[in-house]
Amino acid sequence: MPAYHSVFNDDTSVRQVGNTAILPINTKVRGPAPIAADPSQADIIEESLDLFRANCLFRNFEIKGPADRLMIYLILFISDCLTRLAPSPGKPSPSYQEATKVLQTLAVDHFALPGDAGFPLNSLYHPPASRVDADHLRSYLTQTRTELALRLCDRIYPQEQVLGADGQPSGQLGPRAAKPSKWWMSFQKRRFMGRSLGTA
Repeated sequence: MPAYHSVFNDDTSVRQVGNTAILPINTKVRGPAPIAADPSQADIIEESLDLFRANCLFRNFEIKGPADRLMIYLILFISDCLTRLAPSPGKPSPSYQEATKVLQTLAVDHFALPGDAGFPLNSLYHPPASRVDADHLRSYLTQTRTELALRLCDRIYPQEQVLGADGQPSGQLGPRAAKPSKWWMSFQKRRFMGRSLGTA
């Protein structure tokens, strides 16, 4: 079974920094990302979240376009987020509010860009051509990391179904789960392409 590629690879009008796509995202987080023409359509963040569990099983991935590079980066960031939320001896799983704070901090922490010594995929990414491009890419990635962290928390801590008097789901949503989803956390040690951004 082949890995899944980004559907945004076909959009040739997208700006690139180095050879990484700067794609529109649906967000209220401030930053330089282009505004999505149709907010009802899934964006690259949604695509990365949807494909994370399938793609992180692959050690090899053939890049087919600039959107794949952005998707790879976001999938690696999801892995770092899960690692950050993993329980350890003496440190139980965080609540939804605690997880949101932890991942928001991780999203804005300093991180390496393509071309920097600490970037794990320099053989596959071209560095920004100028300081202006590098600043733009850093701002864009900070914005996408922040939005991704918010959406990831919503997925890892789903709202629980309210049960009716008959014990069946009423269709109403109750409070968020107290612990992160085991279905998501079981992927915390999986490394897409055997790599890590090293931020967790």
